[in-house]
Amino acid sequence: MKVLGIDPGTAACGYGIVHESEGRLRGIAYGCWSTTPRQRPELRLKTIFDGVAALIAEHAPDVVALEESYVGADARIALSVGQARGAVLVACAAGGVEAAEYAPALVKQAVCGYGRADKTQVARMVKLVLGVEVRNNHASDALAVAICHATAPRLAEVVQ
Repeated sequence: MKVLGIDPGTAACGYGIVHESEGRLRGIAYGCWSTTPRQRPELRLKTIFDGVAALIAEHAPDVVALEESYVGADARIALSVGQARGAVLVACAAGGVEAAEYAPALVKQAVCGYGRADKTQVARMVKLVLGVEVRNNHASDALAVAICHATAPRLAEVVQ
């Protein structure tokens, strides 16, 4: 199974592709799309859409796994993340790929064994599991979402 993990955001949207075969995981690709607040909102979302669509076309993942929106204290950030999620979901629909979402605490629990792990702990576990050192937190988080789905697909809530 090949999983494209996404850590959605408009300023920075991380991605990571993991291949699971016979219980073994291998990192295939990872990175982050960045946009600036000076760009028009529709162009920022198009950057995300185009990036996800290109990864779907190139790597043909079986599923796209996203981290659920975390509302937190700032409604503007939640709205921005929601818009990025929308761009990802439309790219999934256009590419004919199912999407699943996971709560951030569930991803951390699956990867680190602790639902309140910090970004450093997540990055460390991604390195241990995949054997790659990812220096970008957004890419590391995206790989963690992909690992979560690949190792525990029954936990997913299919996006409808």
